[in-house]
Amino acid sequence: MIGILALVFAGLAALLHVYIFVLESVRWTHPNVWRIFGIADQQAADTTKPMAYNQGFYNLFLAIGAAIGIVLWVVAGIGDVAGRTLLTFSLGSMLAAALVLVTSGRKYLRPASIQGTLPLIGLVLTILA
Repeated sequence: MIGILALVFAGLAALLHVYIFVLESVRWTHPNVWRIFGIADQQAADTTKPMAYNQGFYNLFLAIGAAIGIVLWVVAGIGDVAGRTLLTFSLGSMLAAALVLVTSGRKYLRPASIQGTLPLIGLVLTILA
């Protein structure tokens, strides 16, 4: 049961990071998106677009790592070392990124919580499974 919950939370974390990828790498210059990230105006969004584009792909790669870990774990079973290891690394990296975001200032506590909660739960459950 813990293994199934680990996979569910890992999958949700991966989906969240794919969503963040879309916001940062695909839709960054849309006003409703840059406002989510606290960007003041279109010029600032245009200026920061290359950074956001790159950052979005980091999120996508973490999501892909988690998804591959999930698939390996499901296909090989709960005893699969490769799937669990990849899942642990991907979820741990997502959590670490959220912790780094918190160090950027108190105003980032909410986004870091959103970004880090699902990976934290998934990581703990993966370790316990």
